[in-house]
Parts: sequence; structure tokens; C-alpha cells
Amino acid sequence: MPRLPAPLTVPPARSTTRSTARSLRRRRRGEAATAWAFVSPAVVVILGLSVVPVLWSLLLSFRASDLVTPSRWVGMDNYRALAQDPHFHEAVQNTLIYTFLYVPLSIAAGLALALALNQRIRFVGLYRTLFFVPFVVSATAQGVLFSFVLDPEFGAANSLLHRLGVSAQGFLTDPSQALYVLVAISLWSGTGLCTVVYLAALQDVPKELIEAARLDGAERRHILRHVTLPTLVPVSVFLLLWQTVQALQAFDLVYVTTKGGPLGSTTVIVYFIWEQAFKNFTAGYGAAAAYVLALALLVPAVLLRVVRGRERRPRTEAAAS
Repeated sequence: MPRLPAPLTVPPARSTTRSTARSLRRRRRGEAATAWAFVSPAVVVILGLSVVPVLWSLLLSFRASDLVTPSRWVGMDNYRALAQDPHFHEAVQNTLIYTFLYVPLSIAAGLALALALNQRIRFVGLYRTLFFVPFVVSATAQGVLFSFVLDPEFGAANSLLHRLGVSAQGFLTDPSQALYVLVAISLWSGTGLCTVVYLAALQDVPKELIEAARLDGAERRHILRHVTLPTLVPVSVFLLLWQTVQALQAFDLVYVTTKGGPLGSTTVIVYFIWEQAFKNFTAGYGAAAAYVLALALLVPAVLLRVVRGRERRPRTEAAAS
């Protein structure tokens, strides 16, 4: 069969090609200008409220400033003073105690409540709501509420203890109890988040694995240990890092309830920073303490990246094989 003749085409003129390229470049420039016009307000807000303050506070940490008179350059003196300041050491110690108590207890309580509320029981929706409501309450409202409840003279807590035959407690006014009371208040509010997150994760546990384990004769505790808990590992890592960051940034509850007292027993790092910058008017010193906290917060972020990288590596290898 004879081949059909190839169609004759006339190559476009160079002037036409150049004009088309110019029009495309103009169109792209116009689209880019329009996009930047829409994005620029958000960019200005981000630069003005995050990037600029971060850079300014970094420079401020190397200066002696009271935010009123002209500052002077002191180099690393603020950081050297932090290393020798017993009040800063006490704030770091209080923050670590608060973190090491609050984080594991909130996660463990949240997991226990989530396992209990994942059952088919009456009014389960009401119970879930009641456990989550304290998380919605602001730290300021929590502080005011518990300041009245735990008042050593007129509070409801000591009134109840008196009826039970227990001597009155100082609670927030006792240096040996105040920090642990703050941990308890934080658990009352922070456990709700862990409960809701774990409840959502429990819904994603494969039913096939649970049914297969039951067919193999596994008991509830074996299913929990070998099926449910391994499935919840990514969620647990997320909650561990999230609660750690929240604990290291604790401020509102301390400010409303104890103001860092009594005798500095509840002074945490963020309250120490606020106290140095806006109460003692040593802003450079407070900025240096803030960057020490920033480095501490960087550690959980790095750990999260490492954990996610390890989780993605087996999936990538499995997909490649």
C-alpha cells in the first residue's frame, strides 16, 4: 500500500516566535505581580510579627538594655551571667520537674481514659465532652478558679479536708506543695487533649488485626499490648513532643496563681524571662534566657524530624522492593 504524502508545513517566522515568547514573559510577570499583591499583606504581617522580633531579640540578647535608655553592647556577658545565676538555675529545675511530671502523667491518663471511653457504654458522648471541656477553658480562668478552690483559709478544698479529719494544707502558698499543685491543675486541663487524640487514633486501629488476634485466642491484655499499643506509637510520639513543648512554655497558670512564688518555688523559665524583661527591666538578660529556652525547644523538634525520618524509611524501602 503506497504511503500517504507527508504534509508540508511552513516553519513559523522568527519574529512571530519572539513576539510569542515576549507575550508569555509579560503574562508571567503580570501573574507574578498579581500573586505578590495578594500575598504581600500576609508576608508583611509574618515579617513584622515573627521574623523581625526574632532577629531583634537575638541582637538584644547581646546588649544591656532596659527598653527605655540607649542600650550598649556586652557580647556574651548575659549568657555568662545566666550560667552563674542561682535564680535561673532554680527556674530551670522547676521547669524540668514540671515537665517530667506533667508530660508522662497526662499521656498515661489520656490513654487510659481513651481506652475506657472507646467502649460501648451509655452516655459515652457526654463523658467524652466532660473530659474535653477543661482543655477548652483558658489557663487564666483555671488559675482564678483554683485560686478560690485552694485558698488556705476559705477554699472548698480545705473545707472538705476538715470534714474528713485532715489538717488544712497550704496548697499554692506552701513552697513544698505549690509546684505539684500546678502540675495537678495542668493535668486537669491538659489530659483532655490526649484523650481526644487517642480516641481518634483508636478508631483507626485495623479491625482485621483485632479479629485475627481474637481468633488466635488472644485475651484483651494481649490485644492491647501487641496490637493496639504498637498502632498508637506515632500518636504517642506526637503527644510526647507536643506536651513537652507546652510544658516548657508554661506561663499563664503560674502568673495568675502564684506569680512565681512562694519563695520562687514555682518560677519557671518563661516566667523568669518575663520577670527579667518587664519587671526588672533587664531586657537583654531576659532575651538571653529566651534563647536558651529556644534551644531547649529545638531539641523536641529535631527528635520529631528524626522519628518521622525513621518511620518513612521502612515505607520507602517496602515500596521500592
